[in-house]
Amino acid sequence: MTACHPADIRHTAAEAALAVSGVLALQPTLASRLARAASRATPGAADNRFASPLSGIRVVHDPDGSGWQVEVRCVLAEGHRAIDVARTVHDRTRASLTPLVTTHGTADTVTVTVTITRITRTKPKVARRPLKSKK
Repeated sequence: MTACHPADIRHTAAEAALAVSGVLALQPTLASRLARAASRATPGAADNRFASPLSGIRVVHDPDGSGWQVEVRCVLAEGHRAIDVARTVHDRTRASLTPLVTTHGTADTVTVTVTITRITRTKPKVARRPLKSKK
């Protein structure tokens, strides 16, 4: 009997959430955004301008060992009802995680919390300034 690894849970939860209609992306947590900003300030660090979808998933194992707490932070497409999308993300994420946890032979429970962080257009208009040529 082996315990489930948090990275497996994050990956499975991200796949389930991103498959839901209306979810555009997963919003990184503040800690993930600060860590990414700090790594860019470090000389020689890889330039990663885009956050991994996994950074929108937070996984914590309960201290008493009874289960997993999974937080999913979603960016919603305009025109979708937030409550409907949040319920669907919750249900699909929980349904995809339950077999993963039980295949490891543990009786851990999975608690899923879904947060809609913002609602945006699917195709935002971005105004770009032309680059100035160096002379």
